[in-house]
Amino acid sequence: MLEEDEVHLKPLLGMRPGVWLSVIYGAAILLILFFTLIYPGLSRPGSLVSVKTEPRGAAVRVDGVYMETAPCEFFVSRGIHTLELVLPGFETRKIEGEIPGRLFFSLIFPNRIGLTETLTANNPIVALRDSAADYAAWTFAGEPTLSYQIPMSLSEGAYRIGPSLTNPADRAAADELLNAAAAFAVTRAGLRDLIRAKTLIDNGGNSPSPMTLARSVQDILTLLSASDGTAAWLAETLPPAAASPITNSDWFRRQNTPGTEAVSGAGPIPGRSFSAGGLMFREIPGGTLARPSGFPRSTPIETIFLSETEISSAAFAAFLAANPKWRLENLPELLEQGLVTTDYLADSANSAGIGAISWYAAQAWCQWLTAQLPPSMADWEVRLPTEFEWEYAAKLLSGRDGTTASNFADLMGGSWEWCANPYTPLDFLSVSAGAAKILGSPERPVRGGARIKSGASVNAETRGSLPPAACSPFVSFRPAIALWGNR
Repeated sequence: MLEEDEVHLKPLLGMRPGVWLSVIYGAAILLILFFTLIYPGLSRPGSLVSVKTEPRGAAVRVDGVYMETAPCEFFVSRGIHTLELVLPGFETRKIEGEIPGRLFFSLIFPNRIGLTETLTANNPIVALRDSAADYAAWTFAGEPTLSYQIPMSLSEGAYRIGPSLTNPADRAAADELLNAAAAFAVTRAGLRDLIRAKTLIDNGGNSPSPMTLARSVQDILTLLSASDGTAAWLAETLPPAAASPITNSDWFRRQNTPGTEAVSGAGPIPGRSFSAGGLMFREIPGGTLARPSGFPRSTPIETIFLSETEISSAAFAAFLAANPKWRLENLPELLEQGLVTTDYLADSANSAGIGAISWYAAQAWCQWLTAQLPPSMADWEVRLPTEFEWEYAAKLLSGRDGTTASNFADLMGGSWEWCANPYTPLDFLSVSAGAAKILGSPERPVRGGARIKSGASVNAETRGSLPPAACSPFVSFRPAIALWGNR
């Protein structure tokens, strides 16, 4: 059997062990209570502020510093503070007041302040425009996966501004914006977001009633019937089971039966050409562009003068000499402003032509040359051709395959060439020009290049797109001269 050792504590400062042990234990308990119940209130005085807004999603700022997005809860230190609720298209709500603190039990039971505010839309169309622009930007991210999701930007915007659409003019403008957004619905997630947004707009931001749902369906069918490419679009976008009734329908067969291509125009007039900016421009007489299928209408094309070649090194060098901002030594500033990417002017040593020019740089070149046109051309501007103008010229000059073009070099098979208009993936949908301009697009079209990543052939109808700041050795531009406002 082991012997037990006994420990005998000695008195401390004249106090018996039982007394000074009790003092130590008591002090420890008091310290624990102090740091648990009192110290948090002394070291970090303030309150938890809970914010809810209708509609939800407003950015919450305290003294100008972003905190979170409502609904949310966050800590604010004791004192007088200014709280702001900011939501695009809605009046900013400012609230100034004193935030109290709690001295005791603040760690366990913090002081809480609840705030619920209803925001007023000062311009609901601006709010919907911003949501639609975000929706369009997410289009280029592709179909979401289990590990990658995209926000329901468009329908969230529709929910926010729905109750504010009491003015018939605002309601009509909202419908036009939704129609413009439909031109970006190339994924199933985007199509769901679009349909949800439509039903919310038609029901004032609330869940649809049978009557408003019927009206929404009618409007959707009207939009689909107005454009010849919608059957193929839905068949490609919807899941196979849902697409099967469409592909087996007479509607699908009618829209996808090859028709007659119409490219009417007198052809280039040999005598109508002139030199500007070191390039030779030749007249492309106006006419009509239509595709055999998947196109909503015959598109009228006005007369323009198109450069016979893509921009040359000499022509761009003259621009750089007069515009130091765009020189290569200023690349850091151009990158900071988001006007180019790091490959800007990467192949500038090529004497025959020049690539790696951003859409912004191409626009700047056109503006520079416009200012140099003679007084007799005061009604004309130098700009990039629109997609329709480029396609019309390619077909008129070269036939459908674009393989030969009298006097025009590399119209097909050269570099990809920037076009003026914002890029919309579903260009066959009938969209008002005003709504399309308001919505815009995060990318710009490129046409006519010889290289395509899938290895597929390139013809006059082949479309591509890039962000406007993108610079690639395979991308250049071919300027046009047209009457002001003619695009």
